[in-house]
Amino acid sequence: MILTADADTARRTNRREAPNGWSTSFIGVNKNTIKAGEAPPAEDALHPVAFLVEKRPGGITRPHFHRADQYQVVVGGSGKMGLHDTGSVAVHYTDAFSAYGPIVAADDGIAWFTLRPGWDPGAKYMENSDNRAELRASRGQHTHWEAVTVPLPPLDAAALRATPTISRELVLEGEHGLATWRYRLPPGAAMTGPDPAASGGQFWLVLAGTLAPIGESFLGANSTIFVGPADGPLAAAAGPGGAEMLCLQFRVPFARR
Repeated sequence: MILTADADTARRTNRREAPNGWSTSFIGVNKNTIKAGEAPPAEDALHPVAFLVEKRPGGITRPHFHRADQYQVVVGGSGKMGLHDTGSVAVHYTDAFSAYGPIVAADDGIAWFTLRPGWDPGAKYMENSDNRAELRASRGQHTHWEAVTVPLPPLDAAALRATPTISRELVLEGEHGLATWRYRLPPGAAMTGPDPAASGGQFWLVLAGTLAPIGESFLGANSTIFVGPADGPLAAAAGPGGAEMLCLQFRVPFARR
């Protein structure tokens, strides 16, 4: 089933105070939103998760790793991810059990989406000796892989409306189906995305303009769509101002390789 989350609705209903800023849940439950007593999904199950993190100026997320593959997409402000200067729109990817960070917000703060295809029990901070031991023990099955792109802001409204043709640019690629594309659509243009069958699923993130999966309502900037491996390619159309978006495709899970 294709899942959608409208940015305005998510911000109005799911935004909560978090350390050094705010967190807004878009799709799926995560460590901070699961209900007390509710059993978490199995870590090898398809369980798409999307949430937006907004850090105040100077906010720091300490070096850590996760048990799930994940994308992070910077959509506001600026700062550093590890040694990399970052800002809107930059894509950061890490395989499960790949340590990264710190993330440091600059004077304008920083905001990023976290996107995962499965459940994660929470950040494993590197100052903890048990977490470091878990990371070392994982090396028999997991290797460190991290990739980050340079920031490229979305088109402004006038430039997006003037987009003459549909464009698709590959911005990140890895093994086992991992890939990210950036799309730009003229006003009213219809498109069909890449087939997710040979992947771990896709998140689509609207960067500018509006986009509607065929038969559904238009979604504005910072809205998200998840397409599972069995859902077929996303068919969608741009609104009257055009659309710019990312397709963030996960690698095939170990069990399917």
